[in-house]
Amino acid sequence: MSGTSSPARAGTRRIWSSALGLAAAATLAIGVNMLVDRLAPRARVDLTQQQLYTLSGGTVSVLRGLQEPVTLRLFYSRRLGAAVPAYGSYAERVRAMLEEYVAVSGGKVRLEVFDPEPFSETEDRALALGMQGVPVDQSGEQIYFGLAGSNLLDDERSIPFFQPERERFLEFDLTRLVYELSSPRRPVVGVMSTLPMNGDPRMMMMMRGGPAPQPFAVMQTLRQFYTVQDVPLDAQRIADDVQVLMVVHPQGLSDATQYAIDQFVMRGGKLIVFVDPHSEGQAGRPGPGGRPPASTASELNRLLNAWGIDAPNEAVVLDLRGAWRVRANPNDRVQAVDYLAWFNMQGDSINNQEVATAQLNQVTVASAGHLRQRDGAAIEFTPLLTSSERSMLANVERVKDNPDPARILAEFRPEHLRRTIAARVRGELTSAFPDGPPPPPEGTERPADFPAHRARSTGPANFVVFADADVLEDRFWVRTQDFFGQSVATPFSDNGSLVANLVDTFAGGDALISLRSRGESQRPFIVVDDIRRDADARFRQTERELTERLQQTERRLRELRQGQGGDRGQGGAVITPEQRAEIDAARAQILQTRQQLRAVQLDLRRDIEGMEVWMRIINIAAVPLLLAVFAIGLGVMRARRRGAARA
Repeated sequence: MSGTSSPARAGTRRIWSSALGLAAAATLAIGVNMLVDRLAPRARVDLTQQQLYTLSGGTVSVLRGLQEPVTLRLFYSRRLGAAVPAYGSYAERVRAMLEEYVAVSGGKVRLEVFDPEPFSETEDRALALGMQGVPVDQSGEQIYFGLAGSNLLDDERSIPFFQPERERFLEFDLTRLVYELSSPRRPVVGVMSTLPMNGDPRMMMMMRGGPAPQPFAVMQTLRQFYTVQDVPLDAQRIADDVQVLMVVHPQGLSDATQYAIDQFVMRGGKLIVFVDPHSEGQAGRPGPGGRPPASTASELNRLLNAWGIDAPNEAVVLDLRGAWRVRANPNDRVQAVDYLAWFNMQGDSINNQEVATAQLNQVTVASAGHLRQRDGAAIEFTPLLTSSERSMLANVERVKDNPDPARILAEFRPEHLRRTIAARVRGELTSAFPDGPPPPPEGTERPADFPAHRARSTGPANFVVFADADVLEDRFWVRTQDFFGQSVATPFSDNGSLVANLVDTFAGGDALISLRSRGESQRPFIVVDDIRRDADARFRQTERELTERLQQTERRLRELRQGQGGDRGQGGAVITPEQRAEIDAARAQILQTRQQLRAVQLDLRRDIEGMEVWMRIINIAAVPLLLAVFAIGLGVMRARRRGAARA
């Protein structure tokens, strides 16, 4: 009996010791958490690749640079979290980030949290501060989830309702609000454009009482941080208070206006130029007479050439990598096709050495041209955006007037060269008007404060050139949705961030650059996309060859049949064995060609599906397999050690 009870007691002791060990570990974990929460409440480890849960350097700079207190009032209805748990977890993140702002600012940011119950004074206050109420059920009661901020001067800014779709932009939206309350004086940005960037008044007349056409989203972004002034297209002088001038899609500018731009740069002004061999936005809008415009190209060659830049407008860049998937023609066998003239630039196509582009994820262009430095030009030419090596130049006529994406893809042949689409230029420049100012336009006089002519720039000039104006068009970078009457814009590309970053660098304030670039974080399967595009291009080329062969064979078959019918009509002659053999051969070739077309389509689908399956297997099974191998190896090592110890 004693021999059997001793092992039992030993087993009981092991169980109790294990239980006590688990209890001690749990107590230690709880104690450590409580101690860390007390001594280092803001300590955390952010393991996300883009550090989405860590305040950026721009935010820290804004918060620590506050001179006056800023009060933030968070209005959050707890009923919203109970009805929609996703909003509850999002509200916790918003509140945690706001508390982080309070801690980093050293008390300069004050946070107040309110729960606006229906028909309460708090609800009235929320409405007075611009919060948006949203019905959560059939009772009609409103719930709130917004933020209002104010400074000592009673300036107010607000976020009417936090949208989950903009969760990736949370830090940017919050820091922007604080930045606006802390920066009463704003730099002045001048905009000279032939595009309706402030909304098209003709569209308002055509809609007859409908909603007013909205300005470009990029204009709304700029107005959040700068004083934006419209510069007339016939301006003879750029105002002295304009720090940055944007010239967008210049068409038919007079010599006097070009001289005004030239002298603005010579005096040290910062310039951003958008020229385009074919403006998709302009082509899609009716002209003054209701018809499409006769010309959709723009150029500023007199100035750019004098400053060492060539911007040809007779060709567009086609790029296989990043091409947009668009709807194919109704007669095509495949319903979607890559349109090579519209493409996204990612990775090494975006210069990560420049402040304005270092943290951008994706920029989209459409029917873009290219830039190059002129031979012998003594300038610093730094590409900001470039195409991939799988690109080529094509005549601009191929993308005008109902282009055929399938045909463009079938005729695509990569040139294995990168084309510069946007570049920063720096250097001492010579005026494009060496003989002085041109005469003013007929019937006008020069302004009274017309400045003296400058033949050379005052120190190194600094400007940026884009070979695409569609980079500013909303449909190529932002998606706008209606949320209970509120227009919510969600970017899917960083076009707006790029423009704002460039203005920031020129205007001297770059605190918000790191935040804008953290917005959209699309993580596509690049390898799968490349394989699909390569396979699709091969398919289109093979399909075109097979289709042409099929059409020739069918044409020959019709000729043989017509000849057969003609012979019978004339004399009732029977076709010869040679003609019959040719007809049979033509039919067999038609059948074989159609089979080859189906085989090419099948191979295309198999390549894509096969790679997607392998990528899923790798992403899903790789980590568990590695852990299993590690555990097995660890077990084998322990078994060997035990065996060695026993030996």
